[in-house]
Amino acid sequence: GTCDRWYSNTQVGAFTQSQDTDVPSGYGFANSLKMDCTTSASPTSGQRNYIQQRFEGQDLQLLKKGTASAEIITLSFWVKSVKTGTYICEVYDHDNSRTISTAYTISSASTWEQKIINIDGDTTGALGNDNAQSLSIQFHLAAGSNYTSGTLNTSWNANVNANRMVGQVNLGDSTSNNFWITGVQMEVGEYTSSTIPPFQHESFGDNLNR
Repeated sequence: GTCDRWYSNTQVGAFTQSQDTDVPSGYGFANSLKMDCTTSASPTSGQRNYIQQRFEGQDLQLLKKGTASAEIITLSFWVKSVKTGTYICEVYDHDNSRTISTAYTISSASTWEQKIINIDGDTTGALGNDNAQSLSIQFHLAAGSNYTSGTLNTSWNANVNANRMVGQVNLGDSTSNNFWITGVQMEVGEYTSSTIPPFQHESFGDNLNR
């Protein structure tokens, strides 16, 4: 990939990924991650496209996952797409094969929109306290029927592929389609657009030191 710590998987059509200077104005962002469809296609039953952020279990112990005190988390991000409609954001527990999905809507084409997603705490399945991949956040861009033929899994449950991406648009259906994302943050606790803490901007030096 082109942006640090972001993993991408493209199986539907072809995309060019880049770091772009198109950002929402007035929030201090310098860059966004851009996905540009260069070859259009319809997904086969087992295909999907997504971009993903991965977390080590040792960095997530404060979530208290798998206990009665499991914390709600809030995801905030800015997104823009030529293609409007329903997109799926999924949190996946790799240690216990558990998952929860949230649908969000891109309402206006080629317009930056902030999205706030609250994820319930999961009282089942503790995360390993180690440096292995325990949790990932996946922003889906296309999905075949293996992932869309059930009922969207909006609560924590054991993984069922058919329930993971129900309603997801196909960003790969036209070479005119572009998708941008920036300002992604995860906070412990339940927040709204008016109460979410400001995005924490860091210098390269501070980030490298951390």
